[in-house]
Amino acid sequence: MSIVVTGASGKLGRHVVEQLLEKVPAGQVTAVVRSPEKVADLAERGVRVAAADYNAPETFDGLFAAGDKVLLISGNEFDRGRVRQHSVVIDAAKAAGVALLAYTSAPGSLTAALADDHRGTERALLDSGVPYVLLRNGWYHENYTENLAPVLEHDAVVAAAGEGRVSSASRADYAAAAVAVLTGEGHENTTYELGGDEAWSFAEYAAELSRQTGREIVYNPVTTEALTGILTGAGLPEPVAATFAGVDAAIAKGELVVDSGDLSRLIGRPTTPLAEAIAAALKD
Repeated sequence: MSIVVTGASGKLGRHVVEQLLEKVPAGQVTAVVRSPEKVADLAERGVRVAAADYNAPETFDGLFAAGDKVLLISGNEFDRGRVRQHSVVIDAAKAAGVALLAYTSAPGSLTAALADDHRGTERALLDSGVPYVLLRNGWYHENYTENLAPVLEHDAVVAAAGEGRVSSASRADYAAAAVAVLTGEGHENTTYELGGDEAWSFAEYAAELSRQTGREIVYNPVTTEALTGILTGAGLPEPVAATFAGVDAAIAKGELVVDSGDLSRLIGRPTTPLAEAIAAALKD
């Protein structure tokens, strides 16, 4: 039996593999990537590396074995038909007879266009009959803290979220939840709504940035249309910019507040505070 992580060279996938290696022997972990050279260090530590691509179904032939536990990390190619991509993995997992397939989805409360592919993948997974876990990950701290340059340049947090709040957590927190499911028992056919312990508003985010930098950083709320224009001006394709702006609109409606407590229960500790993520980002 192997624990197989797709998208293992990505930011979340890396966290998952690193945390798995703290709990199980490296030989029991398989990292699935498009470019094996990106995880050469993992191979050197004894992790099995497999080259496969969501866009090439044949690359998943024989990759899984009966009894494997699989983490399907959602793809980020919004224009490539993600449900079709994810179904490649689901079909291969079903054919192999895996013991469990966990999928990194989006909160059930999210109605923005970003959630459409996740809902479609969830349906495909449930229809497959494969034992499943839906890890409905909320927003990541890093969605904001990894992009502080424009905020610090203009001393302003710009968002189309109104007074909405976000129950974000760190990538490491969400990775720990996945690891708990992959290494634990009794999670089959379960849905977890995952989010940080403390929801925050963008005004509070700006205030925390101000406190930590010693500068006056303000929250500048804009319309979704204005934010779409700002993002396209920064180089994002218009459909992607509109999708991200749509998430802000969902935040304004309260759709990214996740108060289930599932994340802290799964990982056995409080989730990482936003202030801690900001401090780490400012040190980099």
